[in-house]
Amino acid sequence: MTRNITLAIDDALLDKVRVLAAMKRTTVNEAVRGFLTQWVQQETSKDEARQALLKLIDESDGDMGDWRPSRAETYSGDPRFDR
Repeated sequence: MTRNITLAIDDALLDKVRVLAAMKRTTVNEAVRGFLTQWVQQETSKDEARQALLKLIDESDGDMGDWRPSRAETYSGDPRFDR
């Protein structure tokens, strides 16, 4: 089922959107629908990735072995990460 919504938009922006839609042989309605669909898909993907990471954290043993950096290594002033 599709529903209609009312959208308030600046006249100048609407004119530009109509031109872009015409250039792409689509409608403003379809462009907005496509944008909203893509937005939902991106957020869903982020949520799924976040859930997978949390599951990995929960299931991980987190065992790094017996290695621990020495105090000298920790405070050497050398960069620890590539930036």
